[in-house]
Amino acid sequence: MRVDILTLFPEMLSGPFSSSILKRAQERGLLEINLVNIRDFSLNKHHTVDDTPYGGGAGMVMGPEPIFGAVEHVSRELGFLPMVVLMTPQGRPFTQAIAENLSREKNLIIICGHYEGIDERIRDTLVTDEISIGDYVLTGGELPAAVVVDAVARLIPGVLGEAASVEEESFTTGLLEYPHYTRPREFRGLEVPEVLLSGHHEEIRKWRRRQSLMRTIERRPELLHRAELSREDKKILTEIRDLLNGLDLS
Repeated sequence: MRVDILTLFPEMLSGPFSSSILKRAQERGLLEINLVNIRDFSLNKHHTVDDTPYGGGAGMVMGPEPIFGAVEHVSRELGFLPMVVLMTPQGRPFTQAIAENLSREKNLIIICGHYEGIDERIRDTLVTDEISIGDYVLTGGELPAAVVVDAVARLIPGVLGEAASVEEESFTTGLLEYPHYTRPREFRGLEVPEVLLSGHHEEIRKWRRRQSLMRTIERRPELLHRAELSREDKKILTEIRDLLNGLDLS
């Protein structure tokens, strides 16, 4: 996958992509990340990219010329216009399902907004999708872009060591993930659950599924409405709810 990130501050993104899993993915040719400086496509000698909004108001607005120029530059290199994603608080909330869909693309362009926003003609003409990473406002779209690239890149086949580890993660199955343990078996009086030491794979599977359901109902119960639940899951949920209802919480 090739991802072109259009930004005013490419130096903000050099760090997140130059270490750990994303670095190895690039070295292995599974991922290509290009940081495109929007200022390079400004049409004036001062390389400004913003101006005051028509109609008045506070702040500045990113103009259309540099962003159109940057997108067209990338498109000429590729020979076509790929999906263009705008990072904006107005976008649809980013989810694991969206990450999975984006991971199937061969090419992505991500636009990082700044200031009060971007000229609406960019949205109307260039943008394929608008994404938000949460109901809050940041200084720009660089950090959200890094979040999206990280979430998408790890879903590309071969980026992570085991496909099973991706399939079992929180939100991939619609539920929160079960607890994990490793050595030592006992740490400061805290023991690893005995079932995980039993070697009985079916009992371990059942324990993990029960823990996943319990953790979800305790922390993110709204996820249960969207999750695909088996007959076994529904039976476990009934048992958990009966247990919780029977507790004296006063």
